[in-house]
Amino acid sequence: MKWLLVLMPLAIVLEHVAPERSLLIFVVAGLGIIPLASLMAQATGSLAVKLGPAVGGLLNATFGNAAELIIALAALRNGLHDMVKASLAGTIIGNILFVLGMAMVLGGARHREQRYDARAARTQATMLTLAVIALIMPAAYGVIVPDAQMRLDSISAWIAVLMLGVYVANVAFTLASARSTNGRTTDNGARDEAMHAHHGPQWGTTKAVIVLAAVSLGIIWLSEILVGAVEPASEELGLSDAFTGVFVLAVIGGAAEQATAIVAARQNRMDLAMSIVLGASVQLALLVAPLLVLLSYVMGPHPMGLVFGPGLVLIILFSVLITGQITSDGRTDWLRGVQLLAVYLILAAVFFYVPDASR
Repeated sequence: MKWLLVLMPLAIVLEHVAPERSLLIFVVAGLGIIPLASLMAQATGSLAVKLGPAVGGLLNATFGNAAELIIALAALRNGLHDMVKASLAGTIIGNILFVLGMAMVLGGARHREQRYDARAARTQATMLTLAVIALIMPAAYGVIVPDAQMRLDSISAWIAVLMLGVYVANVAFTLASARSTNGRTTDNGARDEAMHAHHGPQWGTTKAVIVLAAVSLGIIWLSEILVGAVEPASEELGLSDAFTGVFVLAVIGGAAEQATAIVAARQNRMDLAMSIVLGASVQLALLVAPLLVLLSYVMGPHPMGLVFGPGLVLIILFSVLITGQITSDGRTDWLRGVQLLAVYLILAAVFFYVPDASR
């Protein structure tokens, strides 16, 4: 797929010479992200072989979420708070339903039953449940006490600080656990062989880090082009803003996590796939979302609260509930992946027919 790298400069040229061709720019930029995501998968996989699945998943989550953070900051400066919240919610459910579901289906089709560290998965699922509680309470307060926007902003700020503290504790715990299990192999006992089979020769640490940084910048650049073209492109396609923001943009923006997690599952490295998917979702919910709330006080026309619309709160809640149930016992198969994908398609159908579902 590396020949698709030519689409990156093409998207940049189209944005400047033919800005009215929004649908073409959207398609070209979206396809241009695919080879960049593939390179990110190879670089992160090389680092994960050396550092273990926990640290590798944390690295991929950080680099994979960089595009979402930059896009959200740009929207925040323009006061597009609904777009920021829809993008965050869509990426979270896209990770834990669509990406994890695809990883389970494709991994299970090749290896039947796969196993992973159930304790680590339960820890991440608990973190997501905590994030759901943090998102529900401000919305519930807004319903019970209407016309209390100033208090609601203060509540959101305090909750954001607490969420950031919990995320720091989660990172410290993950790194400590990774050190205690250093040197262990994955379930198939052949991480290096799997890397050769699916990604070619393993890269050195320096090269992998340089490629990660360069590719992340490329994904951020193309993602910004996508955001600029998405609204007129969705109008041409007849899609609502809610559906486009929560589902289309989320799938494209999370391409890095999708590629790496699915490849890892096909290699029977479900520990790494789980760490990537759940880690990226936890980082979005407990780091990116509260960070954006606090930054809205210094950039943007007015503060952004943690009050997500009822549609967004419900889809995140349902997604976290079924994901926690499915990932609790340390084993997975293709049927569980089908179940996650079914929930994702049900939610997508509702958003497709209800234009204001994100509010």
